[in-house]
Amino acid sequence: MNEMSRSPRRLLALATTLALAVTVAACSNGDGSGDVPDVPGQDGRVEALASFYPLQYVTEQVGGEHVTVASLTPQGAEPHDVELAPRDVAQLGTADLVVYLNGFQPSVDEAVGQSAPAHVVDAAAHADLAAAAEERHDGEDGNGQGHEHEHEHEHGHEHEHGARGADPHFWLDPARLAAVAGEVAGELANIDPDNAADYAANAERLSAELTALDDAFRTGLATCEIRTVVVSHEAYGYLADAYDLHQVGIAGLDPEAEPSPARLAEIADVVRAENVSTIFAETLVNPKVAETLAADLGVTTAVLDPVEGLVDPAKDYQQVMRQNLTALQEALRCA
Repeated sequence: MNEMSRSPRRLLALATTLALAVTVAACSNGDGSGDVPDVPGQDGRVEALASFYPLQYVTEQVGGEHVTVASLTPQGAEPHDVELAPRDVAQLGTADLVVYLNGFQPSVDEAVGQSAPAHVVDAAAHADLAAAAEERHDGEDGNGQGHEHEHEHEHGHEHEHGARGADPHFWLDPARLAAVAGEVAGELANIDPDNAADYAANAERLSAELTALDDAFRTGLATCEIRTVVVSHEAYGYLADAYDLHQVGIAGLDPEAEPSPARLAEIADVVRAENVSTIFAETLVNPKVAETLAADLGVTTAVLDPVEGLVDPAKDYQQVMRQNLTALQEALRCA
């Protein structure tokens, strides 16, 4: 979302957040040296802070019993434009480890930059976001129709999520998420070397599980009658790239963007031409536009979860992704 389009309330909140972050950074070390000792928290466990759910999941899985993990994005909240409370900013200055995605949550980026935690894992540096964007935009744009940039300019702004404007939703490709596990394990080992072997083993286990999940998607989506996926917003580019699908988004990377009548007409043409039987709504975003468009076109709706936040605490990332696989197989009529 363009910074100039933020409401005065959000700008005031961000200014307050940054001021608090500077205070926390200044007070975090009594000697003023800026050095934070590499020691776990007072209860003997490393205190980690993740910016939103997929990174929280990886940190929990890799850290295991040696780490406590909190998230800056409340459960059930949409993470794109999360506004930090003062206690969240304070946590950034005191956490042993911060795991975040640079370019995804502007308020988090600013607060991390100001508080300068001693140990940070930036997922954007390890998920190859820019390269993935270049691959998708080489000859076609994010919706595969040559209209993404037109669509963005219709609303008077371009989306700037992710590294150099890349799609930030890398975790929807399990193989890319696995790459972050090793980085988290390495940083945890620097903080808590006594348990380094456990962190490495946990990361290896998680990577193997995510590889198996990737294999399940690859096999499950190999032979489908339909390969076009119409979604609420263009969060599924990495998933589409990985499994040879064609993503068409009602909105672009910003889930709050309102589609123009021309864009809705384009999608209607795609639905008819590609025999699309399902339009996917998603969790955390109002499904009204998707449901209205589906009703107008005489097709059904289903849920495809971008796993930006965890709606059902009884399920985890892998379970939600397997639900997504089932939903895709049914909608795309996969053998």
